[in-house]
Amino acid sequence: MKNNPHQNKQSEIKIGTQGWNYADWVSKTDETVFYPRGTKSSEMLAVYARAFETVEVDSTFYAIPQQQTFENWAKKTPDDFTFSLKLPREITHDAGLQKSSFPALDEFCERALTLKEKLAAVLIQLPPQFEADEERVRALLEFLPRLPKDIRFAVEFRSRSWFKGETLDVLRKHNVSLSLTESSFIPRSFMYEAAGKLTADFVYVRFMGERDLTRFDCIQRKQDENLWLWFEVLSEIKVPMFVYFSNFYEGFAPISVNKLKRMFRQETTDFSELENQPSLF
Repeated sequence: MKNNPHQNKQSEIKIGTQGWNYADWVSKTDETVFYPRGTKSSEMLAVYARAFETVEVDSTFYAIPQQQTFENWAKKTPDDFTFSLKLPREITHDAGLQKSSFPALDEFCERALTLKEKLAAVLIQLPPQFEADEERVRALLEFLPRLPKDIRFAVEFRSRSWFKGETLDVLRKHNVSLSLTESSFIPRSFMYEAAGKLTADFVYVRFMGERDLTRFDCIQRKQDENLWLWFEVLSEIKVPMFVYFSNFYEGFAPISVNKLKRMFRQETTDFSELENQPSLF
């Protein structure tokens, strides 16, 4: 496999949440939730970056941010913090990766590179109806060569029709990671098998959950057994990993992050320590 300009040490595992701007994470009383009581929306990213070293940005799915937005994110976070961005839906869902999406792809990537070394990866999340038929296979084959080589890309398929050798081969050709996703869309057994057939020199992992929760300030359904099963699979991988938790996985993504960090014997942050600390960024 060719060397990637973003190649890291094999032991590197960065774990974070999907998003940081959640009102439910703000402590309402003296009892700590995540953010200190009174934390404003504009302050959340800087505080989040004291607890975790990476985040997946969902807002980029809905629109291409202005360059200044990326610049502001970079300014609010420490040097070793990284962002993973979701490719805009106008590219993945509206255009279905067709050639008409190429100008938007170019514009998005150009702005994303404003993050420089803080850009972890870009996720190409495809809808369930994006199946491996002739038209969509052709679209994928024409789309992948357009991806800039100086950005890591991962792709999340939500149709099991893509889980076959031919797909893995084409992703491997372009050093695109097949996202290993815990969700209701693809059987877990498919993901475990794919974990043993890497397609890139890094791995992208997402922990989703049924979208039936209405609050995100505490654990509402423990997934400890499921998480240990995933840990056994992920611990066998010897390339850099970026792992992101949704609030819907257990109900409160920051706790889920700390659970996996402890499994990998990584240092965790006591959320109460975020209280009354001046921002350094």
